[in-house]
This record gives sequence, structure tokens and C-alpha cells, in this order.
Amino acid sequence: MIPDVHTPENRKALFLRACRSEPVERVPVWIMRQAGRYLPEYRALRQKHAFLEVCKTPELAAEVSLQPFHIVGVDAVIVFSDILIPIEAMGMGLELTDSGPALADPVRDSAHVAALRDFDPEQETGFVAEAIRQLSRAVGPDVPVIGFAGAPWTLACYLVEGRARDAFPTAKRMMFQEPALFRTLLEKLARTTARYLKAQIAAGATAVQLFDTWAGELSERDYEAFALPTTQRLIAELDPGGVPVILYTKASGHLLREVAQAGADVLSVDWRVDLAEARQRLGNRVALQGNVDPCVLLGPEEGIRQAAREAIEKTGGLGHILNLGHGILPSTPVEAARAFVRAGKTTSLPARVPLGQAG
Repeated sequence: MIPDVHTPENRKALFLRACRSEPVERVPVWIMRQAGRYLPEYRALRQKHAFLEVCKTPELAAEVSLQPFHIVGVDAVIVFSDILIPIEAMGMGLELTDSGPALADPVRDSAHVAALRDFDPEQETGFVAEAIRQLSRAVGPDVPVIGFAGAPWTLACYLVEGRARDAFPTAKRMMFQEPALFRTLLEKLARTTARYLKAQIAAGATAVQLFDTWAGELSERDYEAFALPTTQRLIAELDPGGVPVILYTKASGHLLREVAQAGADVLSVDWRVDLAEARQRLGNRVALQGNVDPCVLLGPEEGIRQAAREAIEKTGGLGHILNLGHGILPSTPVEAARAFVRAGKTTSLPARVPLGQAG
């Protein structure tokens, strides 16, 4: 039976069951970058406040985080922030705009790595935890609030390169020429990020998502040698105590087996990964999130509904959180985002064969 989308329900319980691959009446749905430039309300607020100001002002961050919940109807609220916020707290000069990050003095040698400082998340980045506390109070006990951070490899790419760049050649040069130094950097980032996420969990986050956006830039061998061990160490040190960890990777179909070993409860994949194949290869040991191409939301509504239905059908709706395969595009019509969410909420789950009765 499809629930009435206007009927109050415990979305947190629904979300947590999906993260644990437990039976659900429907898939939960939210959208990466759901608070952002496609929303007129966000653009209006940004005319008055700079990006970093919004991130560092809990009242503004909470207001922006809640916009897609009220306007689009998503099932989860993710705190408005940026993966490079802890990098600034480590002592890096940082400029953040809607067009991307820029670091004034990238990490290029052992002195730079040694200079990256540990920090107290409540003291240096307490505005993130406070925004989560405010969101938790605002949405109440029945709506999940998601915290997040960058994974060590992706953070290292920005730290060494200084900005987003195709293939991240400077970061890879350090990785290949000075592997011990690069591992030291990754390990420092893992420890720092674990503490940062622990503060978000303590503030009330229902789940946390690790963004390893640039994992797909690595071969299987290099992912296993560098990125995977520090991601595993981060999740182990995080010790979330029942709070699900979601790991997002982009363009990582060739790494599916390795990524599944990181220790996350949920793997979030982009549109290049076939969800049915992922489910067949991984079974139900991890849940899946995704993975509709964000560009689908630039097309007709029927195509949006079909893409959402197909994603759900490929997983059977078990252990699946419907989402896009990357962040929503700024040019996306708001009604297209609503159509995607409606499709997720109203798609009937495929009938399942009871355990022990499979042919």
C-alpha cells in the first residue's frame, strides 16, 4: 500500500530501516545539494550573506537546510555546510564560493603537512554542531538530520591541488613520489575527520555521510593502497554507535568491491553504476543510495518519474535510499525536484519472494 504523501509519518524510522536494509513500506528520498542555487529562497538569502557566513551562522545554516524540506518535501534534512570547513580549522586559508573552493597556500611538503593542526570541533567548528542541534529541534524526533564530511582522499586532493582540477595531478605526484608523506597526510585527515563527525553525532545527527567525490580518479590498486585504508580507519575510529555511515563515491564503478570494504552502512553511487548489478555483486551486506543522473531533472516530468521508478525497481526497494547520483544542478526547476521526490514516495515496491521460497 502506498502511503498518502501528506500523512505524517516517522521518516527517521523509515530512513534508518533503509540504512539497515530492513523492510520498508516505501523508499526514503532526499537530494544531494538539496539546499542550494536551484531554490529562489536560497538565492534571495545569498544576496544578503556570503557562502561562508551562511555556513558559520547556525541560524542561517539551519534556515537554508530546512528550505528543501518545506519546499520540496524531502524525507531527510542535511546540514548546510562544506566539506572543507574542517580544513580551515586545521589552519588553511580558505575561500568558498558557489563556483568552488580555493586554498591560498596548498600543502606541498612535509613542513606543510606537519603544520596542519588538530582542533577541537566544538571550539573551532561548533557552528556546525549548533546548526544540527537547531535542526533537530526544528524538525522534531520523526525526521532524520544528516551530518557530513569529506573523506581523506578527496580532502587531500583539495589540500595539495588547491582547487578542483581534472585528474588532480599535483596530488597524485605527491602520492607517487612521496607515498609515506601522502599517507601521513591521509592519516591526519582521517583522525581529524573522525573527531569532527563525532561532534556532529553528539549534536544529534541521525546519520553521517562521507563524501569521497574524487575516489573515481584512482585505480583499484591505488584506491586499495591509499584511500581505502584511511577511510576504513576513519570509520573505525568514528565508532558511530548505531548511527549509519553513508559513503558517497563518484565515477567509482570499477571500485565497487573495494568501496564496499570501507565499513560504511550505505554506499551512495552515481548514475554510472547499475544498481541491479551493484545489488547482485554486494548482496544485502550494505544498503545503496542513489543514483538518478541529475540531468534527468532537466527533462520532462514523465522521464523523472520513470528514472525514479527504475532505480527503485533495480534494488527491489530493500536497503535503498533514493537520491541523485551527484548534487542537484543549479538550473533544475523546483517543480522537477518535487516531481522526483513525489515519484520516490509514491512508487510501489516490487513484491518480494519470502525467504526460503526462492526458486
